[in-house]
Amino acid sequence: MRSYNLFCLKGLDGLVCAVPEDYAVPAFVTDARWAFGGKLDGSTPGPMGFDGTAAATAVRFNGFYLFQSMAPAQG
Repeated sequence: MRSYNLFCLKGLDGLVCAVPEDYAVPAFVTDARWAFGGKLDGSTPGPMGFDGTAAATAVRFNGFYLFQSMAPAQG
């Protein structure tokens, strides 16, 4: 599995942006609005709501994967 850096939107519980470790972080992910939520590397289960197949498809087209998590990102 690919490794992802996770960013959580401040003020809106559960919205997470997963960015592959070897990709640039999108311009909309700024310190003012987003907080680093940890790393997902396949050695531990991802946050509830993370779908690896959907992530692979989204990254192919967008370079990132947005999803709604029901639990905090692992850090």
